[in-house]
Amino acid sequence: MTTAPIKPNTFIEEFEIDRMSEHDLLEVVEIEEQSGLSRWGWAAYHAELHAVDRNLLLVIRPLRRPNSGEHVVGYIVARETAGELHINNVAIRHEYRKRGLGAWLLGRVIENGRNLKVSVAYLEVRASNEVARALYEKSGFRVIARRPNYYTDPSEDALVMSLSLT
Repeated sequence: MTTAPIKPNTFIEEFEIDRMSEHDLLEVVEIEEQSGLSRWGWAAYHAELHAVDRNLLLVIRPLRRPNSGEHVVGYIVARETAGELHINNVAIRHEYRKRGLGAWLLGRVIENGRNLKVSVAYLEVRASNEVARALYEKSGFRVIARRPNYYTDPSEDALVMSLSLT
C-alpha cells in the first residue's frame, strides 16, 4: 500500500525540518525523557549520528527562536538496514503536540527512505499508545505482530507495524 504524502497544516510554516546534529542531543534526550519513551540517552543518539545516514535522523525547529531558548521541538530517529527502514523513536515536546509536527517528521523520513530505495518500513509502538498508533495508521502502517513484554518501565507489549514503500 502506498500513501500520499502527509500535508502539513499552516502552523508548520513556523518550523523547519533539519538533520540532527550533536548540538541537538541534550534537547533530544530531554524530549525523550518528557515523552516517556524507552530510554536511549545521549550516548546512544551520539552513536546513531556517527553510524547511519543522517537523512534519517531529523529534528524540527522553530524558524524563530522561542523565549524558552529551546531549539528542538521534536525529532525522529530511523535507520536503513538491508533494504528496510526501521523507525526507532519519534517524539514531539508536549506543548507542540496535535499540530501535525509528528506526521510531518514521519512523512519526511519515509520520503528519505524511499529515496534510499528501501522496500518496507517497520516500527514498534507500545500497545497502549493510541495517539502514536493513530498517527502511524493514518500514515499507512498496519499492525503485523505483537511482542509480549517488549517494553519495560512499565512492562508492556509492543505492536510491530509495517508500511510497504514500493
